[in-house]
Amino acid sequence: MVVDKAEVRKILDAVKAAGRASLTAPEGKLVCDAYGIPTPGEGVATSAAGAAKLGGDIGFPVAMKVVSPDILHKTEAGGVIIGVKSAAEASAAYDTILANAKKHKADARVEGVQVQKMLGGGVEVIVGAITDDSFGKLVAFGLGGVLVEVLKDVTFRLAPATNDDAMSMLNGIQAHEMLEGVRGSEPVNKAAVADVIVKVSQLVADFPEISEMDLNPVFATKDGATAADVRIVVDFDQKPARYRPEEKDVVASMNRIMKPSSVAVIGASAEDGKIGNSVMKNLINGGYKGHIYPIHPKAESILGHKAYKSVRDVEGVIDVAVFAIPAPFVAGALVECGEKKIPGAVLIPSGFAETGNMKGQEEIQAIGRKYNVRLMGPNIYGFYYTPANLCATFCTAYDVKGKAALSSQSGGIGMAIIGFSRSAKMGVSAIVGLGNKSDIDEDDLLMFFEQDDNTEIIAQHCEDLKDGRAFAEVAKRVSKKKPVVMLKAGRTSAGAKAASSHTGALAGNDKIYEDVLAQSGVIRARSLRDLLEFARGIPVLPTPKGENVLIITGAGGSGVLLSDACVDNNLKLMAMPDDLDAAFRKFIPPFGAAGNPVDITGGEPPRTYQNTVKLGLEDPRVHALILGYWHTIITPPMVFAKLMVEVKNEMLAKGVEKPMVASLAGDVEVEEAAEYLYQNGIPAYAYSTEIPVAVLGAKYKWARGAGLLK
Repeated sequence: MVVDKAEVRKILDAVKAAGRASLTAPEGKLVCDAYGIPTPGEGVATSAAGAAKLGGDIGFPVAMKVVSPDILHKTEAGGVIIGVKSAAEASAAYDTILANAKKHKADARVEGVQVQKMLGGGVEVIVGAITDDSFGKLVAFGLGGVLVEVLKDVTFRLAPATNDDAMSMLNGIQAHEMLEGVRGSEPVNKAAVADVIVKVSQLVADFPEISEMDLNPVFATKDGATAADVRIVVDFDQKPARYRPEEKDVVASMNRIMKPSSVAVIGASAEDGKIGNSVMKNLINGGYKGHIYPIHPKAESILGHKAYKSVRDVEGVIDVAVFAIPAPFVAGALVECGEKKIPGAVLIPSGFAETGNMKGQEEIQAIGRKYNVRLMGPNIYGFYYTPANLCATFCTAYDVKGKAALSSQSGGIGMAIIGFSRSAKMGVSAIVGLGNKSDIDEDDLLMFFEQDDNTEIIAQHCEDLKDGRAFAEVAKRVSKKKPVVMLKAGRTSAGAKAASSHTGALAGNDKIYEDVLAQSGVIRARSLRDLLEFARGIPVLPTPKGENVLIITGAGGSGVLLSDACVDNNLKLMAMPDDLDAAFRKFIPPFGAAGNPVDITGGEPPRTYQNTVKLGLEDPRVHALILGYWHTIITPPMVFAKLMVEVKNEMLAKGVEKPMVASLAGDVEVEEAAEYLYQNGIPAYAYSTEIPVAVLGAKYKWARGAGLLK
């Protein structure tokens, strides 16, 4: 990409010197020219006669627009007239535009009228950019024109965007089929549109002071893409970037925090009902084998462990300190941790930013930075790391070891994670509370779990990302190796702040999260139950080798609902080959239905389930199976469950392994059968057709993002 940064810098410096917050349209055109963004032929007239001459030189029809640094929204000010067909019309339009501008804003500075070659045909789209508080520079694409803010058909990516990102944006809007040509119209030149997206994204990445930008409309045709209108808003008071340690330092400190050889409990207590007492008991009773140092100003020992007045009095090395003292005393104790060179502090106390005490939180942040102490919290329940038998929390102990690492910003959600994990017998490697996230946040955890051999999947609940760009950059890498699932709370809030551009007005908070998480390979959970089920189910399922999904069901109604769920979860129902269709028909009754779903009907004996599922597993064209079971006397729930496990294991012995999920409909006995299937590698759910398909869909979403599907 050949660009002229010096030209853009000169224009922006002039705007800054003039004390303006936006560029005029002619200045915007020059910026576009510097980055190779196509715009129509144009000029600026400073008189009615000049407008008439310019129109003739450019070639009628033309569009005419007011040029004023004080009028950003030209249409609303009556400052735009299109379809001007002659010199006489151009002269009259000039006078009308100036009169409208003065009427709209009497003291507006008017530098002239832009006369621009009229464009037409093709599809009107918008390409823009905004600056988000969490994610920084974002590029946007959507359906453009005057209805852009009504239709809100727009998608976002982090800037700078790659050509692949840009092409995915073209397919990411609801009206993407319009770009392919509808009702006899010709398809647009997608490569040209993608090129504009990439160039806009690079422009705003190169010049952070460009806070908002609109190219609207961009006329996309079979021959190219041309921006008919340019709007650029600037902000020269840039917020400083959030401090981030080097990744190697993050991993080193997180390893010591999560896998400590020694733990200090500041505020340890021998008194039941105290948080410091619960933390001590959990460490001891949880089976932690490292050194435990209770810190208490007066006690000689607590629960059989020698107590110390300060961490500075401990002779040995301390890897992490768990704080169980009131908020006003945290800063002083944190200084002592810094002097002791303790790399991590787990701040359980509340009473900081969540109560409006920003000053108190900023104080502990400054101390942590000064002494290089990483802070988890404050206002958290602590954390668990089961491979080390570590329960550094005041919550109930948890010891079911597994490969799922979960975190939450909320203590209540943390307790739900613990309860579900225990109830579902889901093994976890870690459960972490993040609370106010004064320092350690989701991307720190991603870096740790990325290199943690005890973790296979990372599931996170968050209400906000303090540094969304840092998270996205790390997640894009980590998600290629391990599934990353996120439940973003607050997705229904308005989120959008007042904006000066169409793009800014379209940038609802949740839409940005939706698109950036997808760009980063993160699986988005829509509910707490989804988060938990994905964390439990994704590691159980083998990775599929292709997109073809087959449904085998004993109930036609379940088959329909399972098919709907496949569409909802972007799963491809396999088109049934004639030979496979004939093979299935050998096993099912004449009134059953082959095709996909395969409906074996409810009155069939166990052998029919056995034969059809085995056939689906054996055929290499089938990549995943969804089973719909219907409770019958002929094939009771546990008979079905045990038979499916036998078939699965038989095929596994032959080297055949495919993801299978099951939906069980019936009386309460299906609950036991579903649990048996799950414990034997087939995620199964009683009374639901949606959840098993959603789990399979999540596995597919990860596999696609990681490039594992053929």
